[in-house]
This record gives sequence, C-alpha cells and structure tokens, in this order.
Amino acid sequence: MPKRIEELLEIVVKENASDLHLNVGLPPMMRLHGGLVKVDNEPLTAEDTVNYMKAITSREHQEELQKVGGTDFGFAFKDIARFRVSVFKERGHVAMALRLIPYKFLTFQEIGLDENTMRYLLTRPRGLILVTGPTGSGKTTTLATMIDWINTHLEKHIITIEDPIEYYHTHKRSIITQRELGVDVPTFAEALRRGLRQDPDVFLVGEMRDLETIEAAITAAETGHVVFATLHTTGAARTVDRIVNVFPVNQQEQIRVMLSVSILAIISQILLKRVDKPGRVAAFEIMIATPSIQNLIRERKTYRIVSEIQTGAKWGMITMDSCLANLFKMGKISFEDVMTYSYDPESVKAQLAAEGVIDEELAKTAIKREGIEGMGG
Repeated sequence: MPKRIEELLEIVVKENASDLHLNVGLPPMMRLHGGLVKVDNEPLTAEDTVNYMKAITSREHQEELQKVGGTDFGFAFKDIARFRVSVFKERGHVAMALRLIPYKFLTFQEIGLDENTMRYLLTRPRGLILVTGPTGSGKTTTLATMIDWINTHLEKHIITIEDPIEYYHTHKRSIITQRELGVDVPTFAEALRRGLRQDPDVFLVGEMRDLETIEAAITAAETGHVVFATLHTTGAARTVDRIVNVFPVNQQEQIRVMLSVSILAIISQILLKRVDKPGRVAAFEIMIATPSIQNLIRERKTYRIVSEIQTGAKWGMITMDSCLANLFKMGKISFEDVMTYSYDPESVKAQLAAEGVIDEELAKTAIKREGIEGMGG
C-alpha cells in the first residue's frame, strides 16, 4: 500500500473523521464534525488516485469500475477500522469516498436512545423496525448497535443482507450470518426469500430500495421474524406514505393493512453539530406502533401520526421537535439548528420562550429554513 494513503487513513482514524475524499486536483479532504477540512495541502494527481484505488480494490471491483463507472465495497484497514469505499469516475479520473466504520460498537446511551425502549422493541418476537433519515445521518451505526445488543443478550439466528458489509459481527449468544449483495446474493429480495429457509429469527436489510424488497421484508415480518431495514425518508408519517406509494394503486389498501399489522417502530434520525464540544449528536423521532397508530395507518390518516407520538411518551415515543428542544436545553445544539430542523419551528420557539429558555429578542428572530424538510409530518 502506498505510504501516503496509509498515512491518510491513519489520520482519519486518529481524528475520528467520518469520511475521506480523494479527488484529482484537490488535496485530500476529510469530514470532521460535519465540515470538510484539508488533511494536507498537496493536491492529488491522476496517478495518485489510480494507485490508491488499486492498493485497496479487488480485481473484481476494478472490473466493475471500468464497466459501469463505479463500485462499492468494504475495506479493512490493519486491525483498527473498516471503511466503506465508493470508487467512481469524475471528469475522466478515478475518485474515492471512504466512510470510516469503527470496530467498536456504540451503546444506546452513546448514540442517544433510551435503553428501556430499545429493550422492549428488540425482544419482540416479530415485526418490522425501520431506521430512517438522510444519507450520513448514522442509520448504519444505529442498526449495528441494535444487532450487537441482540447478539449480546439473546439467542437468535440473525441474517444480515448488506451492500456492502460495513460492521463485522462476531458470534456471541447469537449466530450471525452476514451476506453481501453481489458477492453472496444477487438482490435484497432474493436474499430475504432464501433466508426464510435458513431458520432465521432476525433479518437486517441494508436498504428497502424497491417494491420487491419492501414486499419481501413485510412478508418476513408477518411470518414471525423481526426485520430491520433503512429508508431515506424523514419522519414516521412520510415513511409510511413512501412505502405505500411504491405499490400500484390497486395494491395499496392491502399493503396498508399488512404494514399496520407488521410495523413495530419507525426511528427517524439526523446528525447535528455539537456546540458544547467537538463532534456531532443525533436527534431522533421515535414512533412505536400502538393500536391507535396501527389504526391510523389502516385508515389512511398518517397525517395524525405526529399527534399520537406527542402523547406517546409512556411508550417511549418522542417527536423530532421535542428531541431538538431537549438537546438545545441541554446545551448540545444551537438554536439555529433547532429552528432549521424542527417540523413546527414557531411552536418550538414559543415553547422555549414560555419556559424561559430563550429571551424575547431571540424569540422574535426570523426563522431560517434550510436543509432537510421537517421530520414530523
């Protein structure tokens, strides 16, 4: 391996950066606490990126790069970390984006989830648990923490279907079978269908990308398995609508019924820059599928889900707005981020003002709406 790429990867691990970007004509850049910073000042040449790519990319993935202009895979760096690598072509040159995947699993406390709520969900005998959010919001880390908790505390057969495999799990109390798309199985849906014949208790589906995969995941959850999956959606209501709308109109009523029966929880998350110390912190919306919420899904009243979440604290539910307000009151995030990412910023601002958390001047400031859409609707 070229010395420079080795040094770059060591710096990323040491600084706990989330990503490393290698592009011709630019110095190596890493994403640190949400922002991009130079690792050094020397621009990369076309020869550099080709050499770095060849040092960490198998022949099969190099062939895929040549055929389709891109390839993704997992890469183990010494004994200290793994990287999810995306190699692609841009302006005729090879470029790479490497996402750091630490070997150490985080605890629920470390990622900001209530352990009692998670224990309740993870000990259910069957059902669908969705972790949603934009790219780079920590969904993979949250799922890895959940799978590690089951592996540590329960005797289950867990089958993961990933593209590519990111976190490697060792067998603890559970048996873990990790299958990689394009290496072990052709598609997520096919892997789910085959997996049903392998005495599984738990499935992890890296991403529900299409109708076939969504249908297979719901069927697996209905037939006595716990299924974890991700979607690039924001908020529980939008997630339900997105799933239903993937299907033809003549199937949507049936899917609503199937989903209402199989869904256990929807956890939506975003990552925000901390203001109390370097790093980022996750904000969550947590929906637990109570009978009331199941009825709302069946009756096409998903717009009322956020109201049910607001009154569902005893079940461990929380709205994104409440979570953001709590993080602000704890001094972890900025007021600007609360306003940017809340579903109803005026209501949140009024609540914080009534509690005396913000003064009148701040309460009168105009709300700046950027980034993703509100999480609650």
